[in-house]
Amino acid sequence: MTVIAVVAALEATALLVAAGWYGFQLLTGAPVLSFWGAVFTLGLLLAFSAWLFAVGHFLFRGYRWPRAGALVAQLFMLTIGFPTLTGGYPLAGLAMLLPAAVAIVLLFDKRVIAFASRAGGAPPAL
Repeated sequence: MTVIAVVAALEATALLVAAGWYGFQLLTGAPVLSFWGAVFTLGLLLAFSAWLFAVGHFLFRGYRWPRAGALVAQLFMLTIGFPTLTGGYPLAGLAMLLPAAVAIVLLFDKRVIAFASRAGGAPPAL
């Protein structure tokens, strides 16, 4: 469970850094086709980062519901990682694919499922 939570937190941190860089570029006058479209994209990066931080936090605490969110996030990473890998950026692609693959495998491990499904103790299984 700890490995999955750390992967989610690292992905959220990477998204937060990307949002910061994107916002800096937006403020310094980098050319964009649509200013409000760029602001919307920045908002999406920030929202997804916050969501992944919440998923990682509640996974670590043992809640059941973040497993689905973590799986969806890792599937998104796979769909972005494969084109990145084959598009000429092998290190960036591998940096996305390997943690996502590890997290997906661990999400279906029986120990993780048992940890997230326990009842009658702190934290409660939701």
